[in-house]
Amino acid sequence: MENRILGLHHITAIADNAKRNFDFYTQVLGLRLVKKTVNFDDPGTYHFYFGNETGTPGTILTFFPWEGIGKGTNGSGLATHIGYSVPKGSLEFWKNRFQQFNVNVEEGEIFGEKLISFKDPDGLQLQFIESSTPDDRKVWTTDDIKDENALKGFHNVTLTLKKADPTIKVLTDILGYDLQKQEGERFRFVTDSIETANLIDIIQNDKIVAGRNAAGTNHHIAFRVKDDNVLMEYREKVMSAGLNITPKIDRDYFYSLYFREPGGVLFEIATDNPGFTVDEPLNELGTSLKLPKQHEGLRDKIVGVLPKLS
Repeated sequence: MENRILGLHHITAIADNAKRNFDFYTQVLGLRLVKKTVNFDDPGTYHFYFGNETGTPGTILTFFPWEGIGKGTNGSGLATHIGYSVPKGSLEFWKNRFQQFNVNVEEGEIFGEKLISFKDPDGLQLQFIESSTPDDRKVWTTDDIKDENALKGFHNVTLTLKKADPTIKVLTDILGYDLQKQEGERFRFVTDSIETANLIDIIQNDKIVAGRNAAGTNHHIAFRVKDDNVLMEYREKVMSAGLNITPKIDRDYFYSLYFREPGGVLFEIATDNPGFTVDEPLNELGTSLKLPKQHEGLRDKIVGVLPKLS
């Protein structure tokens, strides 16, 4: 791997109810709960990580399920759509499955790729896309969802912006993406540093009202780098472009930097190291509540206030 952005690392969204969120992503979508921890800044709130067997970067959707936060509003200045790669021919399976769970689905196509769009129980906008490029990522399977239908991981994420140019400059000049395609007000950017989870779409529309972060919206998107040495190289690049960026933050399973791009979307850059098996063996990922070191002394109190999942 080069000292480059390696596509998406994870995406973090907001939910209103922990149990409902947990049930939907594990039971309906068939993802693995890779890590069950808490929000570093609000330890009375879970932080769920859903992904494939190992929690490979590019497959991880995480949630802050703030109980009773209320519904947010998708709009400009947010990452508005999350696209998952699914195997060719699997959309019919997913349409039938969603019908069983009373999930409304719309069929469509973007840049020649067939997809279905739907919302999770909080209104988060998701898309399952039959990618035009090969995707050999190892999937997590369940009794109901086998290899031929299971989610591969992220395909793309869509940013909705009033003005695209300042954000495009960040994607191309700092993060190393290139314009791949454009149709009207939709732009697609790609990095060739990796084959999957390597697409960022931008919808430019100055008439869309600003989004409001709460349940059913994305909190931030995280770009992937190999390690914290490369991470700090990108910190210098972001600072040199005149943007504010945080110091390096230890998130237990990766190291992070955060900055807000000019269009308003919160960007994170996150490392592969040390990974999700640093405190749990692979076969036990997500089975225990893992707390950040600074909160371990409050375990009994935290467990007492966290919502019950079963």
